[in-house]
Amino acid sequence: MKAPLAGAYDVIVVGSGSAGSPAAIASARAGATTLLIEKLPFLGGNSTAVLDTFYGFFTPGERPLKVVGGIGDDVVRGLEELGPVVRRPNTYGAGTGVTYFAEHLKVVWESLTIDAGVDVLLHAFVQAATVDDGLITEVLVATKAGLRRYRAKAFVDASGDADLCHHAGFGYELAGDISPAQTLTTTFRMVNVDHQARRAISKDELHALMAEAADSGDYDLPRREGSDHITPIDGMTATVMTRLDQVRHTDDGVRNATDPDILTRAEIEGRRQALEYARFLIDRVPGYERARLVAFASQIGLRETRRVYGDYRISRRDVLAARQFDDQIGLCGAPIEDHHGSGETGTTWEYLPDGKAVGIPLSTLIARDSRNTLMAGRCFSAEHDAQASIRSMAQCMAMGQAAGTVAALSVAGGGDVRGVPFGKVADALVADRAILDVESVR
Repeated sequence: MKAPLAGAYDVIVVGSGSAGSPAAIASARAGATTLLIEKLPFLGGNSTAVLDTFYGFFTPGERPLKVVGGIGDDVVRGLEELGPVVRRPNTYGAGTGVTYFAEHLKVVWESLTIDAGVDVLLHAFVQAATVDDGLITEVLVATKAGLRRYRAKAFVDASGDADLCHHAGFGYELAGDISPAQTLTTTFRMVNVDHQARRAISKDELHALMAEAADSGDYDLPRREGSDHITPIDGMTATVMTRLDQVRHTDDGVRNATDPDILTRAEIEGRRQALEYARFLIDRVPGYERARLVAFASQIGLRETRRVYGDYRISRRDVLAARQFDDQIGLCGAPIEDHHGSGETGTTWEYLPDGKAVGIPLSTLIARDSRNTLMAGRCFSAEHDAQASIRSMAQCMAMGQAAGTVAALSVAGGGDVRGVPFGKVADALVADRAILDVESVR
């Protein structure tokens, strides 16, 4: 049965997270007819389904610099109009985080996309892509009504897992194949927490309690340096504590959480672990004596699965040297935050020089094997260590805004994303308040 053609657009964006929603907003604001395709029943990806804090807006260090603006500022402003937003230091010194109420963020993403003129399609999965001489011409999408086809001149893969590029046959590194794969985390929230009592113990004391509880044999705590933090809701905390490996080595090669069987088992195991950590908090941590688990994340948190090969692949050396690029579309001062499965801690942190930020080049957002496809978010073109820094959600917003802008500007040239002069891209981004270089924020 041939799927019907349901629509033709200038730009199609796949995935509506911190990269995809800004990409669609930027594209529509630039005048391109834009479709945003999302698998979940709401927009936001990890920002609404898993987490509640934006990192990456500010650099760490003695004098924080704000290095992301533009659509990211619109998002924070929209959150502040709906309720309180908490700015707080990161547990590990990664810079100021912006903590929000995720239910409000769902509405903010919807308002910004719809107000920009984006067509939104929820409950939709890309199943295939038609490619002609490096041009994606249409995508096949599974919906409640069956399969549908959508056409466009330019595409942005902001799916996180590089689903569009995968189905199009473009090259990528599967996390866990050449370099390690970051672990998965099921986040959860607790209520009835006495914040004042909780503040009586430090991060190190919390970790010591975790180790003591795990060593007792009474609790199954695979990670012993997890964190909890306050939220805009009185008496509620959110956690990043559970840890699940995603890589499986089989006769057919490496498999990770892009495999539905692995992902299914991880979702189930993540909730089991979350119950253990909640029990530990109630039993052993001051302030949690009357607390109760109130919610699991809507889905497990994925840090990396596929990283697409782009025109340039940003490296660990680039990040730690805070390298600047002629075609940079944003900045990142966040440390390399690598969650892996070895040892009892399993998380390593490496920081950029104080007050410095690495540039994010446009060439890391252009799919090497395509003429009309960009990536934005955690599937962009980066080595493992570099991605572990630049995957922060504020940087995803900056990448998304840039990718959507380029996609819209490419429409006049038939979707040729390399045919758009970088000066034109930079001018458009600056006009929409994006921050492109460190000197402009000193």
